[in-house]
Amino acid sequence: MKALLIYPLAALAEIGGCFAFWAWLKLDRSPLWLAPGLVCLIAFAWLLTLVPSEAAGRAFAAYGGVYICASLVWMAMVEKTTPDRWDMIGAAVCLVGAGIILFGPRG
Repeated sequence: MKALLIYPLAALAEIGGCFAFWAWLKLDRSPLWLAPGLVCLIAFAWLLTLVPSEAAGRAFAAYGGVYICASLVWMAMVEKTTPDRWDMIGAAVCLVGAGIILFGPRG
């Protein structure tokens, strides 16, 4: 499925873009971090338009579950903070919900 490739790429772009702003404002990094951050956020928005869905809201809602899981992966890999069992349970619930939204039968 096309969405199974697009959503993880969109999540990487969104998290990277948001982290650039976080680094600038919270970690006292250079404002130069904003340039790649903006490029990432533009890529994120463009990628979501590629999801095959007749409703933008449905595509965005399903993306939410993927974003939550990707955020925990980012936390583990980039921020070196291990997700706890509640993080993992919550992410699994969100991912199941995203799957229902995205792949549920429509009339």
